[in-house]
Amino acid sequence: MAENALPLPHRLSLEERKKLNLTGAREVIHFDEELVELDTVLGSLVIQGSDLRLKCLSLEDGNLVIQGNISGILYDEPKQKRGFFR
Repeated sequence: MAENALPLPHRLSLEERKKLNLTGAREVIHFDEELVELDTVLGSLVIQGSDLRLKCLSLEDGNLVIQGNISGILYDEPKQKRGFFR
């Protein structure tokens, strides 16, 4: 991302647990039929379910659409830097 560029907005929209529209995606870390792991502008995001499919992916715009049977959405806490004594 360019230094002067504004951060991507981050939004989730879940339709009947079958379709997830997401903005603010930076990278798809892992994808299979039961788990999608993403890096977003607000940290790591894990989507769980079955028969998951990426229907639209545009990392330039940060847009992503996942279809399937979505059973869970979880944000991982950002890892904090630890000091010498922590």
